[in-house]
Amino acid sequence: MFHKLITKQLNPPRFLLLIFLLFIFIGTCLLMLPFATTEPVTLLDAFFTATSAMTVTGLIVVDTGTAYTLFGQAVILVLIHFGGLGIMSFAVFIFLLSGRKLGFKEHVLITQSLNQNSIGGIIILAKKILIFSLSVEAVTFALLSMVWVPAFGWKDGLYASFFHAISAFNNAGFSIWSDSLSRSVGDPIVTLIITTSFILGGIGFTVIFDIWKKKRFKDFSLHTKLMIVGTVLINVIAFSFVFWLEFYNTNTIGDFTIADKVKAAYFQSVTPRTAGFNTVDIGALNHSTQFFMIILMFIGAGSASTGGGIKLTTFLAILFSVSSFVKRKEDIEVFRRAITDATVVRSLAITVIGISFIFVGIFILDITEDAPFLKIVFETVSAFGTVGLSMGLTGDLTWIGKIIISMIMIIGKVGPLTLAFSIATQAKIHIRYAREDILTG
Repeated sequence: MFHKLITKQLNPPRFLLLIFLLFIFIGTCLLMLPFATTEPVTLLDAFFTATSAMTVTGLIVVDTGTAYTLFGQAVILVLIHFGGLGIMSFAVFIFLLSGRKLGFKEHVLITQSLNQNSIGGIIILAKKILIFSLSVEAVTFALLSMVWVPAFGWKDGLYASFFHAISAFNNAGFSIWSDSLSRSVGDPIVTLIITTSFILGGIGFTVIFDIWKKKRFKDFSLHTKLMIVGTVLINVIAFSFVFWLEFYNTNTIGDFTIADKVKAAYFQSVTPRTAGFNTVDIGALNHSTQFFMIILMFIGAGSASTGGGIKLTTFLAILFSVSSFVKRKEDIEVFRRAITDATVVRSLAITVIGISFIFVGIFILDITEDAPFLKIVFETVSAFGTVGLSMGLTGDLTWIGKIIISMIMIIGKVGPLTLAFSIATQAKIHIRYAREDILTG
């Protein structure tokens, strides 16, 4: 089957985009079934929900906990799993169960889907991703159950723990409660469990396995070192900003105790890294905090993770290249390693293409939606970063707005470069022209 589909006309990026859209279509059809909903849901709303689940975004136009039955919520969870862990990771699992062997083209396809540079050991990596992901979800489920079963009873407590464990690790942001996790704003256990789960999901599978295998920081790959240091730094900076900016805001954390302010500020500072949950009203945050969150959402999580955005290492590569240029250094050096020019060019391409899609989305939504400009920008970047945080615009989107946001969620999930590669035609003639500089700056 794969050999027939992956041809010169349907290369791996195109095939991944096609199968991604196919799952959204299947999810839409399932969510339209009478026993999937408790109230009438339009085709567009079902499509939006399926897209949001498959892209592990979490933006919703109807309330997940009240509009969908247990079956409908199960469909959403399945889509979250496929979207978060990767369709091809599950394909590997199915192939192994059936006893079939994967050919070279299937290896290339899986490599593309997992955002890897080499096909060596890709099957082992895919198996490790499945095992690790299910293990973290199981532990998260068990720990949340210890808190929510006593609070809500066995049935509701176990189900809430199961649903949020899957949603958290996959950075989906879906919740069966209309206020997300606001009821747990002062609960240190829930705060720690949920944030740890989506940070593990968002840091990147290759980073986790590199840490597990090598143990010592000096032995880690450059990517792992950058992700560890970068994640710690950006989380500390984000917490400091949110805590300072919201300290006296009575609509959010202003009336909290110092301990609760710390917990709420910490949660809101790490959730823009594509997690999507919130424990305070995002629309009630100060404009400065909301703008800062927009930056965090655009940066996103780590490569080969369940998160979105341009990715933290992409952002760091651009920062280091700018720093090297200002310092007039010939090489871009980090941790006694030099980042290749190809990496910098790829990072710039991802960023520019991403910004271009965001600008187009903002422009169209500013025409079609009756909403403040900051809300539109926030919603668009949240969709691109597959974050799922909203200032309250999602439920009021026009039909055009829902389509635009859906498209941006898909672009944010499959990646700007993957989408560009799937559209672009491959050049067959390689001609190298004479080089000439142009004036810049």
